[in-house]
Amino acid sequence: MKTIPILLLLCLSTLSFCTTKSEETQEPVPPGQDTPVSGTTPKPEMSPTLIETVIEKELLYDQHTLTDTYPYKDTTREFQWDKIRAGLRLLDSIRQKPSRWAIFQNYRNKNGEAPLVRNFHRDAYKRISDTLGVERYQSVPLYLPEDTLTAERYGRDGALVKLLDDSNRFFRIQTIYTNGEWLVPGKYIKPVDSVTFDKAIFVDVTNQNIATLEHVDSKWLVRSMNPATTGQHRPPYAQETPLGIFVVQEKKTRMIYLVDGSKETGGFAPYASRFTNGGYIHGVPVNTPRKSLIEYSSTLGTTPRSHMCVRNATSHAKFIYDWASVNETIVFVFD
Repeated sequence: MKTIPILLLLCLSTLSFCTTKSEETQEPVPPGQDTPVSGTTPKPEMSPTLIETVIEKELLYDQHTLTDTYPYKDTTREFQWDKIRAGLRLLDSIRQKPSRWAIFQNYRNKNGEAPLVRNFHRDAYKRISDTLGVERYQSVPLYLPEDTLTAERYGRDGALVKLLDDSNRFFRIQTIYTNGEWLVPGKYIKPVDSVTFDKAIFVDVTNQNIATLEHVDSKWLVRSMNPATTGQHRPPYAQETPLGIFVVQEKKTRMIYLVDGSKETGGFAPYASRFTNGGYIHGVPVNTPRKSLIEYSSTLGTTPRSHMCVRNATSHAKFIYDWASVNETIVFVFD
């Protein structure tokens, strides 16, 4: 199949962007103080190593395909290749300089409800979150290195973290989406050693699109470019798809969902790949009593309207379901 080169020569850093002159003079972040990062990518570190990161289009899935820029109502939407390239640079750095990696895991509080953090907020629906808005439910407690009695923040289920030390009951980790060094009880950590993450999924909540890429030889090949629909803010049932860097953790051919506010089955979402909490990449939902699959919805690629998940055309969700390896595929969610 004919390939189309997109770019580029990039500065390879341990965790992300090329550092600018102004960044070189910044004070280092103290351990435990995480810093939100612009562009949904990690804070840069200096590295003299140069690497050519080449992106080419070689689609494995070619239905409902979007172009690099495309019209939407009276505006233009796009695939934000600069942010996608930044994510690929992170994965290239992992490949060039192997480290130990791990995944936060506490789906449905299966590893124990996280304790209350030092400063928390309780909303009108009695949900508890930290000062950054990360909810307690299904999350992981993050402790400052100097205080393992009271948790400081919550970490999202499914988040990729760097594993620095696992010799004690509290594992020492470094968060990637935000820069910070923390101690976390070992029961919430799943080590994924010797993984190079050759597959990546990029979800753009601003442009409501999704791209999949795969590292082959020395190139990143674009495997699909499609419309998607992400989560909306409609408490207490619907939530935004959280920004961050996650790992595909499990798959379900049919993800059963309930009618809001009840225990009644509302239907199922086909070919669901879970990456954080109850957030899945899946096909068009099928409401009860219907049983047959729905290929496409006119709402895809328009505005957020799911319950946290990332909706796709059902055939594209199946492509991801078949293509994405559990514990080895990264999901970047950015704005």
